[in-house]
Amino acid sequence: MRRTLFLIPHEIAGIPFFGVGWLLAGLVLFILMRLAWVHFRPQPGPQPDSSAGDSSPSARPTWRSLIAQEGTVWAIFVAIIVFVLPRLELANIAGEPVGLPIRGYGMFLMLAAVASVSLAAWRADRAGLGAESIFRLAPWTFIGGLLGARIFYVIQYHNDFLRETWPETLAAMAAMTQGGLVVYGGFIGGFLASAWAITRMRLPLWKLGDVIVPCIFVGLFFGRLGCLMNGCCYGGACDPNALSVEFPPGSAVYMDQLVSGELIGITADPVADRESKTAGLERQSNQWLVQSVAPGSLADQAGVQPGETVSLVLDPDFTQRAPRDIPAEDALPGLAILRDGELLARLSPDELPSQAAPVWATQIISSAMAAVMLMLLLLLEWILRIRGIRIDGILMLCGFIAYAVLRIVLEWVRVDEAGQFGTVLSISQWVSIVVIVACLIALAFRLRPLRVPSSIESTS
Repeated sequence: MRRTLFLIPHEIAGIPFFGVGWLLAGLVLFILMRLAWVHFRPQPGPQPDSSAGDSSPSARPTWRSLIAQEGTVWAIFVAIIVFVLPRLELANIAGEPVGLPIRGYGMFLMLAAVASVSLAAWRADRAGLGAESIFRLAPWTFIGGLLGARIFYVIQYHNDFLRETWPETLAAMAAMTQGGLVVYGGFIGGFLASAWAITRMRLPLWKLGDVIVPCIFVGLFFGRLGCLMNGCCYGGACDPNALSVEFPPGSAVYMDQLVSGELIGITADPVADRESKTAGLERQSNQWLVQSVAPGSLADQAGVQPGETVSLVLDPDFTQRAPRDIPAEDALPGLAILRDGELLARLSPDELPSQAAPVWATQIISSAMAAVMLMLLLLLEWILRIRGIRIDGILMLCGFIAYAVLRIVLEWVRVDEAGQFGTVLSISQWVSIVVIVACLIALAFRLRPLRVPSSIESTS
């Protein structure tokens, strides 16, 4: 896990990098050099005028025309540097900006977008649809996918976004920088937006779907590696093995295991959960009925006994001791163990385990399976081609079925989605079942022409 690849510092030599600082000075210098180049570059020689039959000097841009052409773009960049980027900087525990993070998840997401669009453009060109059809479609697909991923997440975890007022609730739902995207929602939103755009552009839906869907697995391959960098979408607890991974302190799985007592040697059943806000940081208080305590563990050293009810509280007081040159999100809390309101022990971040307990590496498994699915779809495409079967839509529908099957399997080793509708099946598994049934019905209709010749031959 590496949530932040690197941090662009807030200041260099005492001067801010963003806002009115180094980056703005660099942009101004670039604009001045561009204007000077246009103004002072040598005058081109006369060019033949085919309409007049003689030579006349060609028109060249002046600094005034250049400002008219590019001034709007420059103004947008200035506004981003001065007003937007400073707001994206992370702050330390004292609220002072420390720098702009370059996220591992974002880098892999960008790589996924570039790789999938490039492959789709190449495939579209080979299919006679033209690469430009993909470039026209891509913005709609990404916007629809982003909105769909967020809406799916908000619906699934709607209780987490409820606030005292409607404006605050809507603001929490729209705060995508705080995390919260679901791949399935992205697929659904991207497909609906793409279908709408394809219809508007009068492009062949089924044929274009066959071109695009295999490329989705390329995006999934890189996207799930981004999830690994971010520490999200993790699997359930397991014994150490080749398909397990241990996340560092500060990761979501580490905090989950910490407040459940697993990391300090407690096996317990939950009694109650409550959450409150303290000094702008989330304080989770969980009550547990202790079933067993590992000998020599931190819980055993604190005096926790089986049969007791204890509360495990993330102690934010330790975050106040974090260095001022790191973001507040990297300031680790301690853990307080309480019994009937009595403090048994306060454990600092240095006293707590250095790694989370092993969990299934679902991100790596999903990424590897995406690569396998891509190869299988390309193999299916090759088989259909050599057999002369040219029915558009088969590859697209098989791709949807492949992902739905993959998601059903992966959900059994993931623990971040609860069962729905009184069953053990998560919402993603239910959606997968609906997708499989719908695609099988559509596939049966698309394959009907293959059954017609055999039925005619049997009656002759």
